[in-house]
Amino acid sequence: MKPDQLAVMHWGTYRVTTDNGKLTAVSPVAWDSNPSRIGQSLPGAVQGTSRVRRPAVREGFLKGGAASREGRGREPFVEVSWEQALTLVADELTRVKREQGNAAIYGGSYGWSSAGRFHHAQSQLHRFLNFFGGYTGSTNTYSIAAGERILPHILGDLDTLQRQHTHWPVLAEHCELFVAIGGLPLRNAQVNGGGANDHALQHWLQTLRRNGTRFINISPVKNDLSAVPDADWLAVIPGSDTALLLALCQVLIADGLYDRAFVDSHTVGFAPYRDYLFGRDDGVVKSPEWAESRTGLAAGAIRHLAHEMARHRTMINIAWSVQRARQGEQTFWATVALTALLGQIGTPGGGLGFGYASTNLAGADRRVFSGPRLPQGRNPVEGKIPVARFADMLLHPGEPYEFDGQTHFYPDIRFVYWAGGNVFHHHQDLNRLVRAWRRPETIVVHEQYWTAQAKFADIVLPATTSLEREDIGSASNDGFMIAMRQHIAPFADARDDYVIFSGLAARLGFREAYTEGRDVRAWLQVMYEQSRPRAEAEGIALPAFDDFWQQGVLEFMRPEEPQILLKDFRDDPINAPLATPSGKIELFSQTIADFGYEECPGHPYWHEPEAQYQQTVAREWPLHLLSSQPRTRLHSQYDHGSVSRESKISGREPLWIHPHDAAARGIRDGDVVKVFNTRGALLAGVKLSEAIRPGVVQMSTGAWYDPENTANAQPLDKHGNPNVLTEDRGSSRLGQGCSAQSCRVEIAKFEGRLPAVTAWEPPVFVTLGQQKQA
Repeated sequence: MKPDQLAVMHWGTYRVTTDNGKLTAVSPVAWDSNPSRIGQSLPGAVQGTSRVRRPAVREGFLKGGAASREGRGREPFVEVSWEQALTLVADELTRVKREQGNAAIYGGSYGWSSAGRFHHAQSQLHRFLNFFGGYTGSTNTYSIAAGERILPHILGDLDTLQRQHTHWPVLAEHCELFVAIGGLPLRNAQVNGGGANDHALQHWLQTLRRNGTRFINISPVKNDLSAVPDADWLAVIPGSDTALLLALCQVLIADGLYDRAFVDSHTVGFAPYRDYLFGRDDGVVKSPEWAESRTGLAAGAIRHLAHEMARHRTMINIAWSVQRARQGEQTFWATVALTALLGQIGTPGGGLGFGYASTNLAGADRRVFSGPRLPQGRNPVEGKIPVARFADMLLHPGEPYEFDGQTHFYPDIRFVYWAGGNVFHHHQDLNRLVRAWRRPETIVVHEQYWTAQAKFADIVLPATTSLEREDIGSASNDGFMIAMRQHIAPFADARDDYVIFSGLAARLGFREAYTEGRDVRAWLQVMYEQSRPRAEAEGIALPAFDDFWQQGVLEFMRPEEPQILLKDFRDDPINAPLATPSGKIELFSQTIADFGYEECPGHPYWHEPEAQYQQTVAREWPLHLLSSQPRTRLHSQYDHGSVSRESKISGREPLWIHPHDAAARGIRDGDVVKVFNTRGALLAGVKLSEAIRPGVVQMSTGAWYDPENTANAQPLDKHGNPNVLTEDRGSSRLGQGCSAQSCRVEIAKFEGRLPAVTAWEPPVFVTLGQQKQA
């Protein structure tokens, strides 16, 4: 395969075909064992009508500046020259910095815009703003913030643990029982941060099954483990996983099945955790009988599961989605506690995992080398907010909030700069977000397509796609480094982020510092050379840059020794301690206990007041809405592409519902329904399925937000973005993560004429007082 035919995306590497400067076809590379269909969305979408063609400014902003911000999302745009657009952005940055300081600038990005390491939009934005004097940033992710915050206190840093997960070949040889809390969805493992060259999850799950591994899927959705059709399905009530895990721990102790020697040598805090499980403080024994009504699982089944775990070499994996809920931290802590009691941590085929299948990363038997990195510099502004508290920050400037044991204060943000990512996809309660989004004085977005975030911005700068520029594709645990050639010319007037920021830096007086006098190819060579020491530390000898660029593809040798998570710690906890305060697994954390959080004391905990609150909400809103990662796109990327469009029902995002729940509401397969609660309403197309627990419905995230009438406080979303309905409330004061999975709704068949879906259409443009469409 010629190297100039390869294109690297977050969901795979493809051979690209062009004709007269047009992208006509993509096909997967031969080494990908289970390629993602998402790539088929590229032809027709990359150069389609949804692209941002040239710089555009909201009409009201041109006329009245920040005083017109209520017009965001409602007003037409004016296309302007790059000269005018860059001058506007530079002038606004200068004004805000002069009047409010750099802390009033929020540098928003989520990093998923490009698999390339140089044109990584988040890195480019942060490098630019750092040279400008800094910005308010964010910490943690929408994906797994609760886990990211709890794990360092009790086990270790999540990113480090992810890279050290036990390799699939080890599991295939030794694992007897694989317990998947939240399942092992193939759809999630389509993607990886810097590329996903070999989609191996299905192969390894099927290999484990052929080798005799028994799988248990603990999820409200049977299809969360579709790769193993004969997996046992425990259809747990959403949000009750912690109760189940506590009951399993109680059985292990009560029946003498826990590993006393491992607990004594590798953990701290067993006594207070045991006392909690047996109700010595609150009088409530966390037994299977206690858990039965909370989980929907029979007490006998819970007790049997605990015995099965103790009897076999058991791997327990918890999906990221489970902690995206109120009290989500506790599911991770209780999983750590359960596996510590079993005493199999650090053994071949046993122990625990955080996100096997959540991306294409965990468990891959590849060397841990992420490839080149763009230096971002140092941010002189120290303040960061938990990313899921973005709307709170805009709505409550100067107000205090508690986070991971400290009290912070929200900054007063006047300028939002977003490059790469889509807050109108990731954030919860979109109607509340719209209100918050109208608070800053200026919003600038780099975008490839006319997403809702672009339509609600003041200044939109058209950015190139990965096919329209050069880069290097590489991801940790992926095993490949690929030269990303430019396949087509930049669409219309689009420019890459580096060129845009270079132009702004020139106007602001620091172009030389930002660019260091280098063009893109020079930066690629410098970054490549700077990555050599990290490559050598992993046993990888990189060729000269020119040789790499000509060759096009590097595949690194697989590790000589199989990897087993926390093996060194198991073998020698004294000389290979964990990065926790005690150096051991913390079943009880004095650090967390000292925070004084009622909802998150010093051990894994079931917060009954939150459970009672959820039951009260359920009386009015009887269906529990789960919002999953999509099969047909990455987050919201290429929702306008053919693969995603083909999955729609009457143009709406599908909603999965049990036939009993549908029949009770007079709903049939293929109907369009209104899904609603106190936060808003949306339209969706119905898919009936018995593979979902009654009382639960599921929609994928990522349908582009498409409000019917933006003059309403709660406009109907015509297209089906579930974040219109999800609650914008932190997981707890410890993690302040996304709690999207704690969402209740009602559903009714939509009556009347269906409104047209306009999500993928450009906005109205105005020229000299005349309106025109793109």
